[in-house]
Amino acid sequence: MGMMKIPMIAHEPDFMIHGVLKYHAFGQELWISDTTVGAWIITAVLLLFAFFVSRKLQHVSESDTPGLLQSGLEIAMEALENMTAGILGANNRRFMNYIGTIFLFILLCNLSGLVGLRAPTADFGVTFLLGLFTFFIVNYQGLKNRGVRHFTSLFEPIPVLFPINLIGEFANPISISLRLFANLLSGVIIIGLWYGMMPWFMKIVLPAALHVYCDLFSGAIQTYVFCMLTMVYINDKME
Repeated sequence: MGMMKIPMIAHEPDFMIHGVLKYHAFGQELWISDTTVGAWIITAVLLLFAFFVSRKLQHVSESDTPGLLQSGLEIAMEALENMTAGILGANNRRFMNYIGTIFLFILLCNLSGLVGLRAPTADFGVTFLLGLFTFFIVNYQGLKNRGVRHFTSLFEPIPVLFPINLIGEFANPISISLRLFANLLSGVIIIGLWYGMMPWFMKIVLPAALHVYCDLFSGAIQTYVFCMLTMVYINDKME
């Protein structure tokens, strides 16, 4: 009796990180992955946009009628100022540049799936570094504003809670990086499964709803959450 063949579905699902270019350094084999390429593209887009806007606004005078670009930038800056002021209060201008930068970078990374890139934020190496930057900024502000109390506060309200407070300090950046990574990776997996397992006629219109939720809606929400938690951690160290 012959073996029954199971019909193959269109293509194998593909949601893994792929190497683009291999090179050797310090005796190790290293790869430039599609995550690296995506991050480079997004960084280049942000730098070019900043350069273009800077050159454009240099020729604007107070008597000129604001154009579409200037009006949009003013609305975005006002929204950023309100968002940071709601958490950081009077200290918001000290951190607006950083919060605005990571907001734009994370948002474009999350939305890059709409143009065919694999979202760099679906790689824990990227989100962990973002969380690490937050960790350094938070502890720098703690030392700057509290001095020795930055360390003695770990023994409050009672000394026996020191291990829990210490774990909490290291858990904060890891938790926000894992939250961002897991949410974006789940979207990459869902979309990868759909494109890899569904027949061709189900890949024409229906995946648009998945992209709207996984890339647009979830990506924007996770960007906002990451920035809000970063500001909450920073504000906790401000006197």
